[in-house]
Amino acid sequence: MKIPFNWPYMTGKELYNIAQCHFNGRLAGDGPFTALCHQWLQQYSGAERALLTNSCTAALEMSALLLDIQPGDEVIMPSYTFVSTANAFVLRGAVPVFVDIRPDTLNIDEQLIAPAITSKTKAIVPVHYAGVSCEMDTILQLAKKYELAVVEDAAQGVMSSYKGRTLGSMGDLGAFSFHETKNVISGEGGALLVNNVRYATAAEIIREKGTNRSQYFRGEIDKYTWQEHGSSFLPGELIAAFLWAQLEEAKQITSRRLSSWNYYHAHFADAERMGLLSRPVIPSDCVHNAHMYYVVLNPALDRQPVLDGLKALGIGAVFHYVPLHSAPAGVKFGRVEGNMSNTDLLSAQLIRLPLWVGISETQQDFVAESLMKLLGKS
Repeated sequence: MKIPFNWPYMTGKELYNIAQCHFNGRLAGDGPFTALCHQWLQQYSGAERALLTNSCTAALEMSALLLDIQPGDEVIMPSYTFVSTANAFVLRGAVPVFVDIRPDTLNIDEQLIAPAITSKTKAIVPVHYAGVSCEMDTILQLAKKYELAVVEDAAQGVMSSYKGRTLGSMGDLGAFSFHETKNVISGEGGALLVNNVRYATAAEIIREKGTNRSQYFRGEIDKYTWQEHGSSFLPGELIAAFLWAQLEEAKQITSRRLSSWNYYHAHFADAERMGLLSRPVIPSDCVHNAHMYYVVLNPALDRQPVLDGLKALGIGAVFHYVPLHSAPAGVKFGRVEGNMSNTDLLSAQLIRLPLWVGISETQQDFVAESLMKLLGKS
């Protein structure tokens, strides 16, 4: 039995929508399907403005431009995240300041943010790991106290919430990913949520190569011109057409993923009681989207033989991030505040298991039983 880590889900409407783009004579960005996606995202999140981008990375880079990040500015973030979280700000000359994560959710430890704040700090970038929210009330209070911006890296957070608030909607800015490994996909793609109205117009300009082209197409001005720095951050209409099919079924997709997530979770309850591993923790004030199912092995167990054993059985189980603070670029461009004991330990013991819409219980049984046998040999 060969079980890949991920298998992209299609609703059945994607190719029809793409053909419709050609029928409409519109393949470039910001066409009818983009408008539908923008409307859906704004209604879903309550954002002042939602803008499709060609990736979550692009949305984060736009955030750095909107915040006018300058060389020497500092941005606080977890080390346990994808490189784009840091790269977006490093490209502007900023210093990523890495702090440790919580042992339960693997999110940034909100209690360690204040000690990392200096006169150079400009923003806090919480990353909602596995679609489970960071402790946003504390983070937003700190941001208000120290007059800092908050950029939510909600790449994994579509259809998740915190105390009834959509992930990505609570900071000044939020970033989504629609990469094929995410829950709602378009192959590549992302979105910027603009929650602070002061950035709304500037976000459109930056996204449209530094021009006020969006205002022109809305009939608000008689011609568009170069206004500010910017780039081509918008995706083509084909991407939006694919995404629209997914957004229409976002609730159903989430429900099906949650069913598979819960099946794994029940499978590993005994293993957790035996002390072989830890299961994901979902705080009571968080609603998650089943973006991934992972286990964290007991520190006494060696992860690599387990990964090798699963691979030999055809199971696509994988580790996740190499912490940024220990990567060559992280050492070069960033700095560490405090110790990184949780980040170092948990990143070395975490295993992500196959999970996608359509994975069968038979496949999940095989994954779970294989993992347990391998742990018994460790």
